[in-house]
Amino acid sequence: MLVSSTNAGENPIQNQNNPQCSFPITLKFVDVSYRVKLHGGGGKSTTTSIMNMLGGGGGTDVENPAPWRHQERIILNGITGTAAPGRLLTILGPSGSGKSTLLNALAGRLHHGLAGAVLFNGRKFTKQIAKKTGFVAQDDVLYPHLTVRETLVFCSILRIPVSVRREEKIAAVEAVIAELGLAPCADTIIGNSFVRGVSGGERKRVSIAHEMLVDPSLLILDEPTSGLDSTAAHRLVAVLGDLAARGKTVVMSVHQPSSRVYQRFDDLLVLSEGRCIYFGTRAEATPYFNSVGFSPVFPMNPADFLLDLANGVCQVDGFSEREGPNVRRTLVSSYNNVLAPKVKAACMDTPMVVTREGNGDPPVEEYSCTSHLATWVNQFSILLQRNLKERKHETFNSLRVFQVITASLLGGFMWWHSDYRDVQDRLGLLFFVSIFWGVFPSFNAVFAFPQERAIFMKEKAAGMYTLSSYFMARITGDLPMELILPTMFLSILYWMTGLKPELSAFILTLLVLLGYVLVSIGLGLAFGAFIMDAKQASTMVTVTMLAFVLTGGYYVHKVSSFVSWIKYASTTFYTYRLLINVQYGDGESVSSLLGCSSTRTLHETSTCRFVHEDITGQIHPALSVGIMIIMFVGYRLLAYRALRRIKA
Repeated sequence: MLVSSTNAGENPIQNQNNPQCSFPITLKFVDVSYRVKLHGGGGKSTTTSIMNMLGGGGGTDVENPAPWRHQERIILNGITGTAAPGRLLTILGPSGSGKSTLLNALAGRLHHGLAGAVLFNGRKFTKQIAKKTGFVAQDDVLYPHLTVRETLVFCSILRIPVSVRREEKIAAVEAVIAELGLAPCADTIIGNSFVRGVSGGERKRVSIAHEMLVDPSLLILDEPTSGLDSTAAHRLVAVLGDLAARGKTVVMSVHQPSSRVYQRFDDLLVLSEGRCIYFGTRAEATPYFNSVGFSPVFPMNPADFLLDLANGVCQVDGFSEREGPNVRRTLVSSYNNVLAPKVKAACMDTPMVVTREGNGDPPVEEYSCTSHLATWVNQFSILLQRNLKERKHETFNSLRVFQVITASLLGGFMWWHSDYRDVQDRLGLLFFVSIFWGVFPSFNAVFAFPQERAIFMKEKAAGMYTLSSYFMARITGDLPMELILPTMFLSILYWMTGLKPELSAFILTLLVLLGYVLVSIGLGLAFGAFIMDAKQASTMVTVTMLAFVLTGGYYVHKVSSFVSWIKYASTTFYTYRLLINVQYGDGESVSSLLGCSSTRTLHETSTCRFVHEDITGQIHPALSVGIMIIMFVGYRLLAYRALRRIKA
């Protein structure tokens, strides 16, 4: 599949592996149906939201206003067909017709609610088939700050077996870049809606290259031409046609193809509300519909004509049209009576298992592939490198650096050379540090897993790595970058405000602050992983931090008993106590200096009350450190458990 400089048409990866690991796949799907249970009771809008979530639609609209506890929605209804090596099968249909759902079923990504048979060389979906199946989703899920070449290099190192040398993996990347015409943009970042990068067509080709690197025998693409202009779409489909011509099985869905794109198709499957109205070759599509009484009244793009029919629209003359359920019923009835028996018979007649050429060798799939993917350590190392490259742009973006430096300078000027004896102001400074570095990192960490969910699910489904290697690389890669900004903050603030002028005190304060930042990040990661919605998770972490700040010990000292327990779960409470301990120790020296040892003075001056309630008689620092360590580990374990619940 990949083109090398020496032997065009040969795959450099395949040449280095077991040749038995590359085999053609004949895909059959017989009477495939898919149903989804409807929950709640809320009219048609609930159905629509479920369909949007599934990426497909179909079936009969549910208008029953009664509760839907026992009702189901039919997404696919008895779809039958084949996809053979060397042929490009295209699924046509309007939005909501079930195209994406069918493709997910063919890719082995649907389980519950799926009926019928999906067979790969006559067998059910297996791990071996999964390794030779490439799936390109409708949305391009890529890291925005990596270049095209970096994206593909990381993919090749993770997905190509360890038996292949790194140099050969890089060569495979360069070959697929050349084959898909990505050389001009190879060193351009991918980009997104906020960061300028490659064009939409180039981004789509990168997604396809992602799958081509593993030399897939079966390539499934969900609307790869979506958002592309006519010329870019034609070029892309031409590439897919060339792949099919090399013996690959290519299945894709298209929403609105041009006439040039339409001519590139080999076979067609036309869906209307989850039902099939045509399956066969492209050349026979228009003659078939003519034979059952549907033909265009003026020259038009055949794809437009088929989509009109799938929408239930039929041109009567040049100016009027008839549409509605009657047209769909007629088309479905004609298909069931005329084409469906032939399609099922053809499925039965097609050889069930593709065998090796010559000498009556056993089926290809019975050969064992001994190549393995990267080990856990290698996965961790590769993911860590990728994470550092991607995350540095987010961590050190100019706005975030400006925010931290501004906060440190503002605090430095507000508490400029504060007096050691001005206890109330000093404690206010320490609590300000506790507030800022509790809210800031936890709020940013909340977005980590929700933003990467789509990429994680895609790569996890492709078997690129284990959850544990991804999680460890994610939380480890953040550490050096997340700790630089608080170090910068304290280095400015500490000496401007005149805190304890000792290097040891500064280092201890820095260690407390960095530990607090790590715990706060863990809190944000846990909320993000559990809720998996950035907006909701950020709201929850904001409310939680508000509770932690209020019970942190500076604003209120006499907390009502029914909420006093919150302070023992508050990260701010323990950090505030540790920062005080670094500056004032056990408080005896400042108490004697201010004359706060007598009972009369203690109750008459606010300063002495702060000395007594915040500085003296506090919990032991070792206990605070121990609890912070438990929180550091505990929040991350909770985040990991939450990620394990996500199904790819």
